[in-house]
Amino acid sequence: MAVQQNKKSPSKRGMHRSHNAVAAPGIGIEPNTGEVHLRHHISPTGFYRGRKVLKTKADA
Repeated sequence: MAVQQNKKSPSKRGMHRSHNAVAAPGIGIEPNTGEVHLRHHISPTGFYRGRKVLKTKADA
C-alpha cells in the first residue's frame, strides 16, 4: 500500500489542485435574435445556428 513519505504543504496542495477548478460553460450568441444560450443547444426561442428548428408557444 502506498504511504506518503512527506506531508504536502497547503501551498503545494493548492498547486496540485489548480487545474480542478470548474470552468464557466460555453456560451453562444444566436445570430438572428442575439440571445445568449449554451453552445450546441437550441435557444429559448427555438433557433439553432440561425435557423428556426422548433415551434414555440409564441409562434402559434
